[in-house]
Amino acid sequence: MDQQNRTRGAHWGFLAFFVGLGLYHLATLAITAARSGRPSADPLELLDVGPLLLLAFLPTVLLGLPPVLGARRYGERFGVLPTARDVKVGLACGAVALVAGYLLNLLLLALYGTDRVSDGPLADLADNDDDTTLWLALAALVVVVATPLAEELLVRGALWNALEHHGVPRWVVLVLTAVVFAYLHGEPTRTVALVAQGVAIGWARRRTGRVGAAFVAHAVNNLAPALLLFTDS
Repeated sequence: MDQQNRTRGAHWGFLAFFVGLGLYHLATLAITAARSGRPSADPLELLDVGPLLLLAFLPTVLLGLPPVLGARRYGERFGVLPTARDVKVGLACGAVALVAGYLLNLLLLALYGTDRVSDGPLADLADNDDDTTLWLALAALVVVVATPLAEELLVRGALWNALEHHGVPRWVVLVLTAVVFAYLHGEPTRTVALVAQGVAIGWARRRTGRVGAAFVAHAVNNLAPALLLFTDS
């Protein structure tokens, strides 16, 4: 890749990243304001009925829109469609992310107690009845497929590529994207666990050079919270 294309790729990658974040926050404010009459940082606590369950995930899904548009405009290839190797590496890294998150969350609970450690943004959605089971099934599909894809396109796609275009060391890229991954989840008390999970998922991207592997790892990592949606159904 010549220097002109490297510079152009870096610029649009950062632009896609910040536009994606902007859309995320604007959509979050719009949804929660429409439902409650006041801005809120957590739309999931309000949208707990029927199809509104799916609307709660709109801000996160929007994260992936700018990277998709930018990739089409500039011919960037993220390697989103998983190959057999992507699946193999992704499954392994996803399992590591699950175990790391579980163990670190147990440690955080032991240190701070249940009152100070958040349950995660999907915990409230598990309180449902038979009338919402279908919508919860669709929400679980979004949690395992749509949101990991959107987040990976933004973080391990646009941002990762932009940082690499600027010659940032790969280990720094790995850590920075893990920190951004934790930030996107908006759970300060679980930051340590989320960063560790982000590193495990990012390792799939580093190992294969493809977003598809990170997407598989992220999907595996999200299986547990997706299943928790049905704990009280």
